[in-house]
Amino acid sequence: MIRNSTLRRLTAGMAALALLIVPQQIASACTGISFKASDGSRVLARSIEWAAGRLDSRYVIVPRNHEFKSLTPDGNGGMVFKVRYGFAGVRVMSDDIVVEGVNEKGLSAGLFFFPGYGSYAEFDPASRATTLSDFQVTSWALASFSTVDEFIAALPKVKIVGLDRNVGAVHWRFADRTGRQIVMEITGGEVNIYDNPVGVLTNAPGFQWHLTNLGNYMNLMPAGADGKVWDGISGTYQVKALSGGSGMLGLPGDHTSPSRFVRVAVYKSTAPVPENARAAMLQSFKILEAMVIPVGAVVDISADADRSTDMLTSTQFTTCSDIDGLKLYYRTMDNSRIRCIDLNDIDFGKVKYISAPLDREKENIEMIKIR
Repeated sequence: MIRNSTLRRLTAGMAALALLIVPQQIASACTGISFKASDGSRVLARSIEWAAGRLDSRYVIVPRNHEFKSLTPDGNGGMVFKVRYGFAGVRVMSDDIVVEGVNEKGLSAGLFFFPGYGSYAEFDPASRATTLSDFQVTSWALASFSTVDEFIAALPKVKIVGLDRNVGAVHWRFADRTGRQIVMEITGGEVNIYDNPVGVLTNAPGFQWHLTNLGNYMNLMPAGADGKVWDGISGTYQVKALSGGSGMLGLPGDHTSPSRFVRVAVYKSTAPVPENARAAMLQSFKILEAMVIPVGAVVDISADADRSTDMLTSTQFTTCSDIDGLKLYYRTMDNSRIRCIDLNDIDFGKVKYISAPLDREKENIEMIKIR
């Protein structure tokens, strides 16, 4: 459990970081996808980006009975909760801020940025014992619940707040082995739960807006577009597609969250049904490669920007959770090799808390020797 001094330092640090990222609305490039394989297994994958520089990203193994204490805007801490179900995840900035993970019961939880649209209840020091920071909802869910329905039932018992009004809001994706998958958004202090029938999530605007927007792209198809004959005064002219893939002409390719939502939803709808969890995992990583934002593609063009360290909104890591096989896979911007944490090999009643860098080796290149 982190101490009050650490709580204050993290809160101040996140507020300072928010001054860099929120006015430009560029810290909002997370992309999520999910698949159900033909054997019934399910996986949920996602990427995460950031706006101010490299995240201090680490994987964490969290044992049962580990204690968390929520961050609060005043730095004195909020709700305390113990881990009922051990979990593996990826944290950023602090071991208490887990942005993605899966627990030993197969519950998956992930945090996605939602700036400009989400808004929480005001922090009330008198309700400190039931106050939970938005950046720790993922940890609380993974630590406490085995199903989505259990999580939803417990929501009225907590008050979710932001650490600083300058820090952009977030929304969340949750799924479990029953097949239930939801999106949770908080607007005007009210919690809204939406079933996620498409199994896709990005960022702002709200989730229901994205579902409506898909109606603008009903014409897209994996097959090539048919040719067309144009009639003229002196005859006819037959037009053919200039290349393969013409059925996808009009698919948005920019880095905005509406475009990424459409792109990943279309790719998911046209992808073959994977045979098993491993195939679904590999397919998820392949599709999310098409969402990767290279370093330099989204930058701060203000006069005082330091381009030597500019990593605005670049894709820093991608994860995939196999919620039936209880495996957490990941790859990073520095090492594209897929690595796996198998929760079945972990005794969450005995293991100690582990926090370790995602990359032990960067730029993992295999040299092919020609003899």
